[in-house]
Amino acid sequence: MLFAALLLTACGGGGSSGHPNSGFPGTPAGAQAGWLLGAVAHAPIPDASIRAHFDSTFLALVPPSRLNQTLQGVGEPRLLSITTSEADRLVFLVAISGGRRFQVTLEADSRGLIDGLLFSAPSAPSSGADVPALAPGWVAQPVTFAAAGMPIYGTYTHPRTASARVPGALLIQGSGDTDRNDNEPGFVVNTLAAVADWLSQDGVATLRYDKLASGETGAGPYAAHPDTIGIAPYEQEAAAALRFLADQSEVDPSRLAVVGHSEGGLYALLLATGLAGKAPRVHALVLLESQSLPILDHIRQQVTAQVTAQQRAGAISAAQARTFLGALSSAIAQVRTTGRLTGTVPGGLAATFNSGTALYLHQDSFDPAVIAASLAPQTPVLLTCSNDDFQVSCADVDHLAGGLARAHAIVDFVHLVGVDHVLKEDSSRTSADYTQPLPFSSQLRAALRAFASAHL
Repeated sequence: MLFAALLLTACGGGGSSGHPNSGFPGTPAGAQAGWLLGAVAHAPIPDASIRAHFDSTFLALVPPSRLNQTLQGVGEPRLLSITTSEADRLVFLVAISGGRRFQVTLEADSRGLIDGLLFSAPSAPSSGADVPALAPGWVAQPVTFAAAGMPIYGTYTHPRTASARVPGALLIQGSGDTDRNDNEPGFVVNTLAAVADWLSQDGVATLRYDKLASGETGAGPYAAHPDTIGIAPYEQEAAAALRFLADQSEVDPSRLAVVGHSEGGLYALLLATGLAGKAPRVHALVLLESQSLPILDHIRQQVTAQVTAQQRAGAISAAQARTFLGALSSAIAQVRTTGRLTGTVPGGLAATFNSGTALYLHQDSFDPAVIAASLAPQTPVLLTCSNDDFQVSCADVDHLAGGLARAHAIVDFVHLVGVDHVLKEDSSRTSADYTQPLPFSSQLRAALRAFASAHL
């Protein structure tokens, strides 16, 4: 999914057994995480206690009353695992009622106070009920290929036996630590799993993979130095994945497509124009709710919209909104000009602007519309936007469509109705139902089938 600096996403549910403070490291962030889980188990947390543990800048945006309202009914959460542990940052999974899980990212400032807190929406372990069936006679095969100096793990979906070669499509997920299915830890949406199974029904082989810092692939040699991760490893992974797909005996290398969801749309364009490095020729593109502006512009839009909505709802004052948006502008300016951050970032922004993302955000300055304008003429493109996607608007995608028009691409621009950013039938205009087993868009399914039939 596209970078989204969610200020605080509500979570709910009942309690579960287990001592909430066990297993946290003895770091400033670990100490605050232990306190937080213990305090949540006895919510509401007294205002004085919250003010003793949280940075004042964070509380200006998320006051104690709102924090307690968000945590109401969680009960006694139970620590499941820790995925990232640094002195000032901790990412961990927690279980709540019924075995549901959510991920917590906690940031501590130089004084050891909490200045960043991000919850992912809770999700039940997926039964797969929301994913369409694989075509009869097709298999989803685990595979490995090398890129960026490390092994990359993925799934190659293809016919068990084939009398002739079939088209092939590389599927590229959105931003964040998203795996081959477009899922993050504790946040199961299965977007690319659904697309792969749809395409199997259309006779198209697919490859999807766990990119750097996700799934089985993990961080590899970058684990100890996340601040050195720029855009190059992701370009190398995408190019190597397309080469791997083109080399498979079942695949016709003259009928290759790249399907990009959200930020994956940028990499689809980079591959198709040769900007991602040496790769086979791309015959067609599918850009699903694609990144359509430079990434920092998207982030500014998303965060501004969230802050404005909170101000209108009376959750924060106009002065607090101005302060927060000023901090956002400062962080964007620093990252855009230097690729580094100095000073502290207010709570709610730290998950997006930190030492592990600064270089990447600095280097990812591409305008997708400019890249699109350099596509080979007559390239077939399926482009989508949705009236209910609050992360990427149709107005944003219109900008990308302008670049495709300048390239004289053959564009099927489908305006989806009642579909969220992860391609499910959901008109809530929030992320709350992303993880629910809702059906994927039937309108998109029909458009994808028609596009594959006409162009692959």
